[in-house]
Amino acid sequence: MSIMGTRVVRVEDPVFLTRGATYTDDLTDERLTGALHLTLVRSPIAHATITSIDVSAAREAPGVVAVLTGEDIDLPAPLLFPGANKAMVRPWLATERVRFVGEPVAAVLTEGRYQGPDAAELVEVDYEPLPAVVDVHASATDEVLLFPDAGTNTAAVYNKEDPDPDFFADCEVVVTRDIVNQRVAAASLETRAASAVWGDDGRCTLFCSNQNAQGARDEVAGWLGVDASQIHVVLPDVGGGFGAKIGADPEFGLVAWLARHTGRPVRWSESRSENMTGMVQGRDQRQTITIGGSRDGRVKAYRLDVVADAGAYPRLGVFLPVFTRMMAPGTYDIEKVDSRARVVVTNTTSTAAYRGAGRPEATAAIERAMDLFAAEIGMDPAEVRKINVVPPEKFPFTTKGGAEYDSGEYAKAIDLALEASDYAGLRAEQKARRERGDAKLLGIGVSSYVEITGGGAFAENASIEVHPDGSALIWTGTSPHGQGHATAWAMLASDQLGIPVEKITVRHGDTDQVPEGGGTMGSRSLQTGGVAVHKASLELIDLAKQRAADILEASVEDLEVDTANAAIVVRGAPGSPTVTFAQLAEREELKVKTVWDGKKPTFPFGSHVAVVEVDTETGKVTVERIWAVDDAGPVLNPLLCEGQRHGGIAQGIAQALLEEVVYDPDGQPLTATFADYGFPSAAELPSFDLVPMETPTPINPLGFKGIGEAGTIGSTPAVQSAVIDALAHLGIRHIDMPTTPLRVWEAIQNAVKEDG
Repeated sequence: MSIMGTRVVRVEDPVFLTRGATYTDDLTDERLTGALHLTLVRSPIAHATITSIDVSAAREAPGVVAVLTGEDIDLPAPLLFPGANKAMVRPWLATERVRFVGEPVAAVLTEGRYQGPDAAELVEVDYEPLPAVVDVHASATDEVLLFPDAGTNTAAVYNKEDPDPDFFADCEVVVTRDIVNQRVAAASLETRAASAVWGDDGRCTLFCSNQNAQGARDEVAGWLGVDASQIHVVLPDVGGGFGAKIGADPEFGLVAWLARHTGRPVRWSESRSENMTGMVQGRDQRQTITIGGSRDGRVKAYRLDVVADAGAYPRLGVFLPVFTRMMAPGTYDIEKVDSRARVVVTNTTSTAAYRGAGRPEATAAIERAMDLFAAEIGMDPAEVRKINVVPPEKFPFTTKGGAEYDSGEYAKAIDLALEASDYAGLRAEQKARRERGDAKLLGIGVSSYVEITGGGAFAENASIEVHPDGSALIWTGTSPHGQGHATAWAMLASDQLGIPVEKITVRHGDTDQVPEGGGTMGSRSLQTGGVAVHKASLELIDLAKQRAADILEASVEDLEVDTANAAIVVRGAPGSPTVTFAQLAEREELKVKTVWDGKKPTFPFGSHVAVVEVDTETGKVTVERIWAVDDAGPVLNPLLCEGQRHGGIAQGIAQALLEEVVYDPDGQPLTATFADYGFPSAAELPSFDLVPMETPTPINPLGFKGIGEAGTIGSTPAVQSAVIDALAHLGIRHIDMPTTPLRVWEAIQNAVKEDG
């Protein structure tokens, strides 16, 4: 009997709940014996020239082995994203200029871990402050250049064509609005860490916290100027990533270089404050949305203009507006769509991927536009969405953003969410509260979303080996950091082979064992790595049949798998001889390796309804309930799927209500600790109502789509819309995220003044 779709308990959890995870900073690997500890001296100023660095006192401090500055490092400064302006490189350690608070200026190596911070305080750096640029629009003027040699603060431009002045000419109604998709921090449980050691064979073993061992290996090798075969990357347990741990951090390359330079292993792990100022951050787009259509609810034209913040040194954030532009139309069949984006540098931390990476920004924009349009024509926002979504008969559907949507029933998802939430009843309750003059008002937000999953990394490999004791080992190129791959991949193999899940071990994150792999990002794993495991299982069965044919004296075509006994049997011949996979493995190695290349991404979709209560006297918002339809095709394990949805919804609510990385005008971070950053707890979150819906994709044989980012993409605009909807009768049409009590209260006060 198939175990697909059953709630198999996570096999990872007993260790995590008893012994605990083994993160990079926890390693006791003998190769790291006698390791030096790295402490980085970081700039306290956002933008300044460095006039001098004096490390003499630090070198005399207890336990100090070496103190190095940028002048000591013989590596070219890395360009952290190939598509960025080639002059915008980040030095390993700043020598002439610093460009954000937290930029490394010197490296202190000590025998003991806690000797480093004391010695680092003795490094004297003289700074000559320069004007800081923290606003993207100010950056775009090029009045203050972060990279004088570049001659501009623009890191990338997408669509340089001037907009068509007649784009909205045939629209009865046109609405435009400037909105903010604010900067957020990944705030992963485990901060960044790396340890490196060079062996007698001239190879470097690099342990690090990362989402893709193979990608990190290739980047570090390129930075060090060695062949990728000379770098062996090993990923221990990884305590969350959310996109911020895609690719190597420059600190990883520095740790590896320092280990080679000193001839000793080197370990590095950052503090939470270092993480909040140094690890890449997400989102941070200033968007102008313009939407036009007819008064019967039909949207005819939509334009999205984006100015995105790359931070001080361009990284993956430079590319993410490509996804935002691609997904600009959302779930809607809009006749004309136009978009453009400019990415600029500022004196802030670099930006990169954060759960959804470019797609949530697109959804937030189009969903705000739909609400503004609905308000302007006096139509229910849910009805406007249903009028404009792509109908199911049009799939596969190529949008004006250039994406080819594989499958979907967008109106059905909206209807399911409306029905589950008793939308009509909620509207009635909202009306009653307003008529009574209640101080606590009800707001209802509806979102419809589609996202791209598996984009940019479609191929993945998997190998399966069965052992003589009947157990099996799977190696995968995916790289879990909380997703539950050990359970899911074991389920996929068990379903085909009949080997119990508890007898299947899944390993990953070792570039010597798995030289090629795409890692885990962009909700790609199940539809690539999982399908690869499924494919490998089938190939292992084919191999087993070929070997069993002689033993059973039957043709291969007459053989099948008896999953109840993990054996090969003759079809339709009960009681005849059988041979188990374990017995075949006793004779010779029973192992296969395969690659799945789906060629195309998939497009999960859904609809959320959020209900909030807004206290008009204080501005406080409470999310009462949220109903989520998140359609990612067939569900392999509901427990894992629901966990991903819960986490995504929580992060989406957090962005809508609480989270924002803030810098003052001088580039000083004001949210560098969890005491300052609006990180949610369970107290700020409601229970989630998960509504089932499954629409398979034709892109892979199992119909799987990605689920990791769906909750984030759907919940954020639904909650923001709900907050605004609660106050719509006051004439309030928009409040930027996060909709904090102060921001909401100010909107109410301004509306009262205008009305009075």
